Amino acid sequence: MAQDLILALDQGTTSTRAILFDRAGQALAEASRPLRQSYPADGWVEHDAEEIYAACVAVLREAVEASGRVAEVAAIGVTNQRETVVVWDRKTGRPIHPAIVWQDRRTADVCARLKEDGHEPRVADVTGLLLDPYFSATKIAWILDRVPGARARAEAGELLAGTMDCWVIWRLTGGATHATDATNASRTLLFDIGAQTWSPEMLELFDVPANLLPKVLDCVDDYGATEARILGREVPIRGVAGDQQAALMGQGCVAPGQMKATYGTGCFMLINTGEEKCVSRARLLTTVAARVDGKTTYALEGSIFVAGAAIQWLGEGLGITGGPRAAEALAKAAKPDHGVVVVPAFTGLGAPWWDANARGGIFGLTRDVGLAEIAAATFDSCALQSRDLIEAMRADAASAFGDAAQLRIDGGMSKSPWFSQRLADLTGIAVRRASYQETTALGAALFAGVGAGLYDSVEEAAKVSPAAETLTPSIKPHEREAAYARWLDAVPRVRL
Repeated sequence: MAQDLILALDQGTTSTRAILFDRAGQALAEASRPLRQSYPADGWVEHDAEEIYAACVAVLREAVEASGRVAEVAAIGVTNQRETVVVWDRKTGRPIHPAIVWQDRRTADVCARLKEDGHEPRVADVTGLLLDPYFSATKIAWILDRVPGARARAEAGELLAGTMDCWVIWRLTGGATHATDATNASRTLLFDIGAQTWSPEMLELFDVPANLLPKVLDCVDDYGATEARILGREVPIRGVAGDQQAALMGQGCVAPGQMKATYGTGCFMLINTGEEKCVSRARLLTTVAARVDGKTTYALEGSIFVAGAAIQWLGEGLGITGGPRAAEALAKAAKPDHGVVVVPAFTGLGAPWWDANARGGIFGLTRDVGLAEIAAATFDSCALQSRDLIEAMRADAASAFGDAAQLRIDGGMSKSPWFSQRLADLTGIAVRRASYQETTALGAALFAGVGAGLYDSVEEAAKVSPAAETLTPSIKPHEREAAYARWLDAVPRVRL
């Protein structure tokens, strides 16, 4: 029996999903589980790592059982919420603290101190990142310093640490593989993206023992195999990438200048810069796009902390019932030119502002403004934050913004034709909306497919990317610029 199917495991911020793909990129079966988040204090966000692993096993089993074709699975590809970290006991496998999520801001004061001490330029030069609690290093150090005895145990080699890909793979392989890939490593503040190794200098700066950390492999590599008890047979794990880099692959952005944005809980926009490690002048991140056969390609990335989460807030915070569709219907009924601006800085502002202390605000309220206008402004905030990122990328990679510039989009919000058109209108560039939204899982599957020999190269695999609809700006330029001017006026007002 031919083994030509690929099983993707997508461990995200709000759910864990498994999708079984054929070689043509068609989804044959899938399963998912929601993921609880806890908020122990202001700006803190945590996950239960054991719950995550249990969900991974459940969805992998459900997906293959639904298809009845586990014997045909050539490999598993893993993708994950990046920067979220867990520290666990090497012998028992038990986490010593809840996983600290990428959105968590508890180490903002540590980052501020390091900035004040003048470390950020060197950190950016080595890691491509900025000093922000978003990244993993300060989260790991916080756990070691706050859990009694943890630092001594870490230095004695009794503990392991990793991002969620690393944790899940370690558990799936029965502790045989403690590894991550170069894309996830590049999000930790501990990885030298030029030398492609853990940086002794950064390990010392952030006070993280080296023996905690996993080995760093390519996106296409041998990550061991799942224990036979999980799926009834050992299944090799041959591809790994952080969620945004996996989506970049799933959208077929393997050539310099190609750009994508994924609209989930947050929004993450990446532009492929090829083998050039482009240094941003606009406070974007330089990150690893992929590493295959030892060759590293890079990307510039901008991160929006709150995108889909802002739409969720409309229901949970403002009481708009009926979910995102009802919120969208209400937004469509808003008065034109209402002038309301919502800045959803619930957990600070990401690129290009990088302000962990910013908090949300609503501006332009008048007596004739109601929930419809606030809903419309909340949807627009996702597009206007995207405009911030595009302008920053235009400054850093101007050659990518010719007449043919387009933004490839995926994720939950892109399912809405109305929002996708609004995105084109407010950014001023063409938007290419994928017909199949699970491009993150697809990208992980494609990396694993290369690793399993189903594709000869990532370029061949990228041809599997889904068909798309292209939307072009439809509003007048002066309307777009007026909306952006109001946004640029509002943002400084939420920066405390």
